[in-house]
Amino acid sequence: MKKFSTAALLLVLAGAASAQATSADATSNRCAFLPNAPDQHKVVRGDTLWDISGKFLQHAWCWPQVWGLNREEIRNPHLIYPGQIVYFDRAAGRLRLGTPTAGNGGAAQVVRLSPQVRTEGLGKDAVPSIPSNAIEPFLSQPLIVTEDELKTAPRIMATENNRVILGKNDKAFVRGDLQSGTSFQVFRPATPIRDPGGKDIIGHEAAYLGTIKLERAATSPDEAHVFRVVSVKQEMGIGDRLLPVPPTPILNYVPHAPEREVDARIASVYGGVSQAGQNQIVTINRGTADGVDLGTVLDLYRFGATVADPTEKTGFFSGKKMVKLPDSKYGSLFIFRAFAKISYGLVMQVTDSVQIGDIAKSPQ
Repeated sequence: MKKFSTAALLLVLAGAASAQATSADATSNRCAFLPNAPDQHKVVRGDTLWDISGKFLQHAWCWPQVWGLNREEIRNPHLIYPGQIVYFDRAAGRLRLGTPTAGNGGAAQVVRLSPQVRTEGLGKDAVPSIPSNAIEPFLSQPLIVTEDELKTAPRIMATENNRVILGKNDKAFVRGDLQSGTSFQVFRPATPIRDPGGKDIIGHEAAYLGTIKLERAATSPDEAHVFRVVSVKQEMGIGDRLLPVPPTPILNYVPHAPEREVDARIASVYGGVSQAGQNQIVTINRGTADGVDLGTVLDLYRFGATVADPTEKTGFFSGKKMVKLPDSKYGSLFIFRAFAKISYGLVMQVTDSVQIGDIAKSPQ
């Protein structure tokens, strides 16, 4: 019995080692270098980590793996600046960061560095992961609001001097539980987002109207809070709702595959259209509850059609054999904002247009 247990343990350990090796091989194959990868690249202003890694790697999002960063490190942006040089260490199969310095009679030396993990804030001159100008307008708005949030959100119930439309510095009177908040975004429930799989409404993409700030809190349940309008993007008035202003967003992310398998669908294209292209914004029907977080990268696929096979002989009364063609991969999606059931993604490097209902899943 003791020998059996030892043998069983060895089999388990061998199986685990084999699985680990298989996983490592899969990651290695997935994050392979380009056969014509350069020996180095000097970082210049306007570069992104996605662009730089695309010069070396078959899949640009594999940047963290080839730096050898662990899971905790890739949760934070690493800072790389113009003027530094990215070197391809072919022997180690790694990218390294260096700064050329004059020394030894003017001969070039290289001081080896590692990506600097953010500790107190993002360096303003650091190279971003993706084009920040493409996502900045979407980092704090639009808003994804659930049915429960709609029911409980504070609301504007009156305006000073019965104004129909509120402008900057106007007063607004609000009812509802502020939960100790003082600064709020004003929104209007707008487009419902339906799950392409079940067609259920999984959230509302609310129109962002502006911001207001608390001047005086109500002193009794029957009294209204007094707010002052700070900024206006669209017309706001009675009936519009409030949500707390979110924390200042991080403008840099480290791309990574999700920790567990994600199989999502494109739920909507921002702007109310049915298709999206490069650097446009889409939503998927998966969020933090499904293992999607900031920096998650997913592959985009189009469903393969089901067609009749004209080459297969069938009975006289039976129709032609129907066969599903493989799903076709055509690009990548970079998640930059995640809610519980819905996430916003930036369309990256596509060879076809993104359509509602398309597949977005873990990189293979």
